[in-house]
Amino acid sequence: MMSGVDRNRGFWRQGALVVGTALLLAGCSSLGIASKSTFGDAQAQAAALPTISGDYTADTALADARAHFSNNDFGYSAALYKRVVELSPKDPQGYVGLGASYDRLRRFDLSDRIYAALFQLTGATAQYYNNVGYSYMLRGNLTAALTNFRKAKALAPDSVVVANNLQIVANAVAARA
Repeated sequence: MMSGVDRNRGFWRQGALVVGTALLLAGCSSLGIASKSTFGDAQAQAAALPTISGDYTADTALADARAHFSNNDFGYSAALYKRVVELSPKDPQGYVGLGASYDRLRRFDLSDRIYAALFQLTGATAQYYNNVGYSYMLRGNLTAALTNFRKAKALAPDSVVVANNLQIVANAVAARA
């Protein structure tokens, strides 16, 4: 039988554990640790894409966008690639980067629109099919990814990037079997 003192100790221990856990988690989220995912902080970035203003040229925006993409700052890379598209609407590099940024933010509705615009601009290129294939791979649609990677391979048979993506899909299909 537990005495009143033992019950109170148990109550206070549980309370301290709950409060300690809450403080620990609050600290993690304020440091940005809790919101990180496999794709960086994609959920937080997808919620509110930053607005880019200032005296950006297309070349400066493109260089900054690439740097942010390389650092997994996909919200900023998307905003900067969008600026590239606004400043240089005939340059496919902006569309390619913008579509890839939206894919990493898991905003496939937006990347689909960008890839449609890219197709209108460039037509059926290896880069187009590779990026669309990668988008489908991120969505988990390995059949559509494989179809697009094969089209890219037919247009650029020596592309190491396309060959690597085909291998990734083949490994994923084999793992599912």
